[in-house]
Amino acid sequence: MLKKSTIQLLRFPFSFFLMPIYLFALSQIDTINSTNAVLVFVVLHLLVFPASNGYNSYMDKDTESIGGIEKPLEPTKQLFWISVAMDFIGIGIGFFISNYLGLLLISFILASRAYSYRGIRLKKYPVIGYLTVVFFQGALTFFMVYHGCSKNFTLQVPILPMIAASLLIGGFYPLTQIYQHQQDKKDGVNTLSMLLGYRGTFYFTVIIYSLAMFVLAVHYFSILEQTYFYILQLFMLPIFIYFFYWLKKVFKNTESANFKNTMQMNIIASLFTNLAFITLLIVKHFG
Repeated sequence: MLKKSTIQLLRFPFSFFLMPIYLFALSQIDTINSTNAVLVFVVLHLLVFPASNGYNSYMDKDTESIGGIEKPLEPTKQLFWISVAMDFIGIGIGFFISNYLGLLLISFILASRAYSYRGIRLKKYPVIGYLTVVFFQGALTFFMVYHGCSKNFTLQVPILPMIAASLLIGGFYPLTQIYQHQQDKKDGVNTLSMLLGYRGTFYFTVIIYSLAMFVLAVHYFSILEQTYFYILQLFMLPIFIYFFYWLKKVFKNTESANFKNTMQMNIIASLFTNLAFITLLIVKHFG
């Protein structure tokens, strides 16, 4: 029987924050294999991502707030074995869909383990840790979804959207670390947000998100889908409004860089980004 701590620390709701890349990739595919689209979603959001969360929690043994959980329970050995089992199931389904997808899932899982594993602990290094997350949760995830969900399992995945996917993750990720500076310091972890400081984290997000919007603009205009870019900007507006509201609060008082405000930013950003790409998906395939 699954323990309460195991269910909590797999953090299934956290997959909602990672869903925009899946939806973005899906919105770019001309002909979608519906069955595989469902299977890829299950593999990523119900197996591999939660398993990664669980393994990370098992290694960290956090006693203070972590992404999506204000009061984490103590992990047990069951969490470790459940995360391993979920990974193997995910890889098995991946190979059932495509050999390439299976291999890419293995690379994603190995990178995730290297990020958290105490013997390697890539998360200790602000730049290497950041680039690992940005590439694997951004570009590689986009590639896996595009390849696995396309009708002909294409390997000709468009480069600009892959870059945009990494930039979208890269702009947002340091903000998720901003409330954990003291906790990470105690654990010997030096995150990019710690390196940048509170103000620097917000400035960095502005720069990376601006680059993401620029790359998206170039992409959509180059394929004569300017309307899609404008639709995307409409959904981005509430995110930008809350971001600058929060920025102002943190610049006045760094205590505003807390768990509650970070989660509000996460929810708003994920909600409207998901809605944006769902809208683009509907317009592309049903409009």
